[in-house]
Amino acid sequence: MARKPWSFKEDRRLMELAKSSATLEEAARQLGRTPDAIKRTALRLGLSLKSKTAKKD
Repeated sequence: MARKPWSFKEDRRLMELAKSSATLEEAARQLGRTPDAIKRTALRLGLSLKSKTAKKD
């Protein structure tokens, strides 16, 4: 399956979600993307998103 290019609007929305402490899964659901796609784009934009499955110390 080919990747769908990200729009500027989607980049901005991901930035807003990261700023509001949304989880990786929430961002994927809201943007209609896979968690892997969210991870790749967050990395490209220098953002950090937590996963629901992340271990808590």
